[in-house]
Amino acid sequence: MMNARYDDERIFTKDFFLVFGALLFSALVMYALMSTVTEYATSLGSSATVAGLVSGIYIFGGLCSRIYSGNALEHVGWKRIALIFMSIHFLACLLYFLVDNVVLLIIVRFIHGIGFGATANAIVTIASDVLPKKRFGEAFGYFMLGTTIAVGLGPYISGFLYDNVGSNGCFLAASIFSALALVFIYFVDVSEHDPGCNPHLVKNSDYEYSGIEKVFEIGAIPVSLFTALTSLGYVSILSFYRLYAVEVNLTTVFSWFFIIYSIVLVLSRPIAGKIQDNYGDRIICVTGIVAQAIGLFLIAIAPSYLTVFICAIGAALGFGTLNSACTTIVTRNSSENRRSYAVSTFFIFCDATMGFGPALLGCFVSSASGYAPVYFISAVITLFALPICLYSLKN
Repeated sequence: MMNARYDDERIFTKDFFLVFGALLFSALVMYALMSTVTEYATSLGSSATVAGLVSGIYIFGGLCSRIYSGNALEHVGWKRIALIFMSIHFLACLLYFLVDNVVLLIIVRFIHGIGFGATANAIVTIASDVLPKKRFGEAFGYFMLGTTIAVGLGPYISGFLYDNVGSNGCFLAASIFSALALVFIYFVDVSEHDPGCNPHLVKNSDYEYSGIEKVFEIGAIPVSLFTALTSLGYVSILSFYRLYAVEVNLTTVFSWFFIIYSIVLVLSRPIAGKIQDNYGDRIICVTGIVAQAIGLFLIAIAPSYLTVFICAIGAALGFGTLNSACTTIVTRNSSENRRSYAVSTFFIFCDATMGFGPALLGCFVSSASGYAPVYFISAVITLFALPICLYSLKN
């Protein structure tokens, strides 16, 4: 009995590492390309606004497929949806090699995003089945380190390849990462609980939902909304940091931004998880929102080595921590048969701001002001998340 109980509560199983690998490599594709694609778009002759659209259209494509995937995961099957959309994700990576103008780049980015959105939903849904229920918060924190590593390594790898090999080096790396993600998810075993393998597991009550509940989990909307506002602050860094770094002559320190971000996030996440378990969700979320707003404000008004360092810490405590903490909240607070809808709702909101955000923020760039207004406005928008957070979380 003791051994059986221990096995049920083990985190680091074969399936954990497989689903972790799928998350890591699919996220590497997203963060690697998003950090250089704006620069590539400007090299093709686009404006800052259009470059922002090129970056964000990927997320918008993901938003479209997430809307579809919430229902499809429960009625078509977790693994089947994962394999279908991960194949689209991989094939889209290959299409980048054919791009020679901005219009074609936007189309490819949109198709690529469609592959990513449902893929991410499927991976998180599969993980919620693979991870031990009695240690779910702890296990989910370890699982989300895949995204943390990708956030740090993705922009660094793509920046190095873009500077030394060119855009095709970035596209090749993305293709390899996407193929590895597909291989990892193929070997995950969820046959016991996957509705696609067991049609009798499909909840008949799901068909009773209509209208908005076929797409969204209502209870997950408030948390998803304030997390989405912080994601806009984060995507302002992700989309424009290389262009801003050149403008303020801080390319060296900005090249280390996401490494610092990842180190802080890896070190802080276990502590944040324990604080969340012992003292509630609110303290983690409020701290993150305030920290990110301060960091964005500082690099907007006084860019320097010190403020970039502070901003990296603030972003790690902000969107980096909130992304994991709030995914845990919406997953934990939803019923089993609505979990995929809750996950989908959360990412739909975050995708909406990350998708439209770069194009919106790019409108504030001018030859006179440069890119600084992007970060000042992002700091203000991040603070808008605070009252919604206080309302949504009661502890």
